[in-house]
Amino acid sequence: MSYDLFDMNGNEDTAKPLAERMRANNLNEFVGQKHIVSEQSLLRRAISTDRLGSCIFWGPPGTGKTTLANIIASTTHGNFIKLNAVQAGVADVKKAVEDARNSLKMYGKKTYLMLDECHRFNKTQSDSLLPAIEQGTVIFIGSTTENPFASMTPAIVSRCRVFEFKRLSEEDIEGALGRALTDKRKGLGEYNAKIEDAALKHIARVSGGDLRTAYNALELAVLTTPPQADGSITVTLADAEQSIQRKAMSYNEDAYYDYLSAFCKSLRGSDSNAALYYAMRLIEGGCDPMMIARRLVIHSSEDVGMADPNALVVASSAMYVLEKTGYPEGLIPLSNAIIYVCEAPKSNSVVTAMNAAKRDAREVRDDEGVPPYLKDNTFGDKQTKAQSYNYKYPHDYAGGYVDQQYLPDRLKDKVYYIPSDYGYEQTVKQNRKNKGKLK
Repeated sequence: MSYDLFDMNGNEDTAKPLAERMRANNLNEFVGQKHIVSEQSLLRRAISTDRLGSCIFWGPPGTGKTTLANIIASTTHGNFIKLNAVQAGVADVKKAVEDARNSLKMYGKKTYLMLDECHRFNKTQSDSLLPAIEQGTVIFIGSTTENPFASMTPAIVSRCRVFEFKRLSEEDIEGALGRALTDKRKGLGEYNAKIEDAALKHIARVSGGDLRTAYNALELAVLTTPPQADGSITVTLADAEQSIQRKAMSYNEDAYYDYLSAFCKSLRGSDSNAALYYAMRLIEGGCDPMMIARRLVIHSSEDVGMADPNALVVASSAMYVLEKTGYPEGLIPLSNAIIYVCEAPKSNSVVTAMNAAKRDAREVRDDEGVPPYLKDNTFGDKQTKAQSYNYKYPHDYAGGYVDQQYLPDRLKDKVYYIPSDYGYEQTVKQNRKNKGKLK
């Protein structure tokens, strides 16, 4: 690559990682998240009309949260202040708010306060920011990998619209990597590099929907691969495996889905030997163990469900430990959970109940709505408040149960959940008999 000795900004830009240089500058360049930034989406309309309020971007790393915040600030021509919740204290927040207040008064210019890792904000920090959000002094944009409804101060979350970011598809990542290879201004175009199709697909697949990880792997592969006689660089599958530190799958795509199908059906069929084998075959062949863990969590509810509610707890715990400890240690609790789910009694009553309830929720018109005595009487009229006294408080009755209609009139006789005769559901069925409500 050629450098201008006096181009200090150019030197600074080339020192940035590829992921930073390739960061999108506008919505047309933005990769993925079509459910958030499509032409007719709420967020895009709010940005185009400069009506965006405070919001929280929640999703996995490398999915575009910070990039979109930058785009919003530049598109709406507002000031942009970026803080990190781990490093910023109350004094930093107060200074940012004061700067925003001055900018609004003197220049009529809005300020966007981007807070990375916003779930790390403690209550004192949150309280120092809350008045500024309420008064519109700042437009808050929080970025977090944790569920904000569980990890953040409710007062902040209630004043923000939460947008959930999804992992990028392999197709999205392949397209972004292809553009990075040919972009001579921001990307790797000056290196005259190309990548084998198998290598490109491997990086896209193993990056797990994280575009930053994919960019880092591609950049490392290009910069460390010796050029050929003509000066060109070809990134092979072996180069890609080393750059992202994961072997390519030792089977083709069809075999991958066959092994995955066999794993799922072995779980459902209560064969722990087969399920363990297929899980290890997938992992040894290059499959991400977290993918196995995610499937296991779903099957713990889909195929075991209420027959042994603890199966979901065991599977979820194994996924958490695997995420925190990594490979290979995390395979031990994962194997434990696979065996537990396999050996547990099976019931699909939860899925059956869910599908039936969803069908009625879509198809049955309920003009009468919630029974009067179940309505919230906090803000109701006199009639609603009077009817609320007809509600029977279960704890006032023996056993903490009293027969009472909860479903709307049109659905009052519907039964969605029917316990099976297996595992814990036998206890559920007996409890229903004791209450005289087994239908």
